[in-house]
Amino acid sequence: MAEEFVKGNVHQNGVAVITLDRPKALNAMNLDMDIKYKSFLDEWEADPKVKCVLVEGSTSRAFSAGMDIKGVAAEVQKDKNTPLVTKMFGAEYSLICKISQYKKPYISFMDGVTMGFGIGLSGHGRYRIITEKTLLAMPENGIGLFPDVGFAYIAAQSPGEGSVGAYLGLTGKRISTPSDALFVGLGTHYVPSGSLAILKEALLVTNFSEAPDEDVKSLLGKYSIQPESEAQLKSLLPHIVSTFGPDKSVKQITEDLKKHQQSSDSLVAQWANEALQGLSKGAPFSLCLTQKHFSRTASARGENNNELSTLSGVMKTEYRIALRSSLRADFIEGVRAVLIDKDQNPKWNPPSVDEVQESEIVSVFEPLSSAAEELQV
Repeated sequence: MAEEFVKGNVHQNGVAVITLDRPKALNAMNLDMDIKYKSFLDEWEADPKVKCVLVEGSTSRAFSAGMDIKGVAAEVQKDKNTPLVTKMFGAEYSLICKISQYKKPYISFMDGVTMGFGIGLSGHGRYRIITEKTLLAMPENGIGLFPDVGFAYIAAQSPGEGSVGAYLGLTGKRISTPSDALFVGLGTHYVPSGSLAILKEALLVTNFSEAPDEDVKSLLGKYSIQPESEAQLKSLLPHIVSTFGPDKSVKQITEDLKKHQQSSDSLVAQWANEALQGLSKGAPFSLCLTQKHFSRTASARGENNNELSTLSGVMKTEYRIALRSSLRADFIEGVRAVLIDKDQNPKWNPPSVDEVQESEIVSVFEPLSSAAEELQV
């Protein structure tokens, strides 16, 4: 099925195109799809005929809604020692590292739903094209996991010394305007959805020089435009920084947001209200874990001797966290409540932030029992 869902095609002028074509699942990625995707990238990186890579979804509804999470949860429920967990996270995370280090121009058309691993496939690439249909989010706390796929690394580089990214990761806030997507750094260029086909056509007839990056930049300069509206997150930046700074615990964040709810500025009050609603959907353990991970990663930025200052280091850490988080009862319960029964009423354990044990949070970051078990990137 991977051949049907992940299609690869090299055009005569050297543009290699990956098309994600699993529209019924909003291009959610399963293990076979991950492996197929990476095999194309490996093959094309070594092929001198390939000048750049373009990745797209088959429809404007979705680039990719993320990992095929229901399949993983079902396997874990049957067998806690299922090899699918290590295989799935290993394939995803090594693919992310491949994309971030890719030697040729890598262009993502992030048209439509781009969430979770969809951000992993695009957000670490060189050229990130967003449209007015782009819908970005990291909602993993709501299913008892955590915002992974190296989002903490992206978040650390976001405005407010990582505060904006921490806000998005903790609350699962959806970004649906091009101005906000560019402000956060998830997008590099805004191209209206209706112009993507023309941009693709222009790419496919480009006669590439010895410097394909310059050719791509020139083309994107022609077809990208400035968003009409100002980024709302920019106007909220002082409040986001004061509330979601790296030294703030989940409890402190919640208290600050409750104060902001009383603001005479209706925009600030509405923002605080929505942020609290977002936090209320997350598993308490996941929220505390996310806060620690994002805070550590933001603090590591620029410290060359800190493993979390590099994406590969972040991915190694997230691999440890993911293997352990996926075995916690919160994951199965979150998937049940949000994706299967859809009652939106998960019973988390522990049920409140106050009952989360710091020692348990710290333990999920610990190295795995042997070096051979660690993520090999």
